[in-house]
Amino acid sequence: MLLRIASVSLLAAALAGCGAIQEHQRLEDAKWAATAPVEQATPAAADGSIYHDMQNMELFNDARAHRIGDILTINLVEAMQASKKSETTTSKTDKVNVGAPQILGQSLRIAGQTANSSLNSANSFDGAGSSTQSNQLSGQLTVTVAQRLSNGNLLVKGEKWLTINQGQELIRISGIVRAQDIGQDNSVDSTRVADARITYTGRGSLNEANTQGWLAKFFNSKWMPF
Repeated sequence: MLLRIASVSLLAAALAGCGAIQEHQRLEDAKWAATAPVEQATPAAADGSIYHDMQNMELFNDARAHRIGDILTINLVEAMQASKKSETTTSKTDKVNVGAPQILGQSLRIAGQTANSSLNSANSFDGAGSSTQSNQLSGQLTVTVAQRLSNGNLLVKGEKWLTINQGQELIRISGIVRAQDIGQDNSVDSTRVADARITYTGRGSLNEANTQGWLAKFFNSKWMPF
C-alpha cells in the first residue's frame, strides 16, 4: 500500500514538473515573438489632378531600421577565446637543536644518555591549474525593433526556428544597437550590439538524448558528500 502511494505521488510530481516546464517554455516563446509596428492614424487622402496619395514614392526616406517593428539583419561574427593558467610552489624547512641543560656544571643525563633534543620539520606544496574556453558563431539573423530608446538607440530582439525531423534548432538574440552602426544594407555586426544575449540551443528528441537525467545531475552536483 505504501509503495502504491509513493508511486502515485512520484507520478503526480513528475506530471506537475512537466506542466511547469511547458508553461515556462510557452511564456518564453511569447516573450520572443516578433514586435509589430505601432499603428498610426490614417491621414486623409490628399488627391489632386496631378498628385495621388496612393501613388507617391518615398525617394528620400532612410531604408535603415529606425522605427518600432522595423526589420534589421544582424551578422553573427562571434569568435572569442579565453585561457588561464596558474602554478604555485611553496616549501618550508625547520630545524631546531636544543642542548641538554646543565646542573652544577654537568649536562643532564637520562639513562646514561645526554638529554639533548632536536626537532626537524619540512612542508611543501605544489599546485597547478589551467582553463581554456572558446566559442565561434557565424551566420545571419533578422530581428525586429522592439523599442526606440530616448537617446535614439534601438532595442532589438528576434529568433529563428529550424525544425529537422524530430529535432528543433533555436537561435535567439537581443541587445541594443546604435542607429549610426547600421550599414546601408540595413545590417549590423553582432560585435556592435550592446548587452547582446545570444542563445543557440535545441529542443526535441535529439536534444533530450544529449541531456543528463535529474538523478545523474544530482550525483554529479556539489551536494554529493563523496
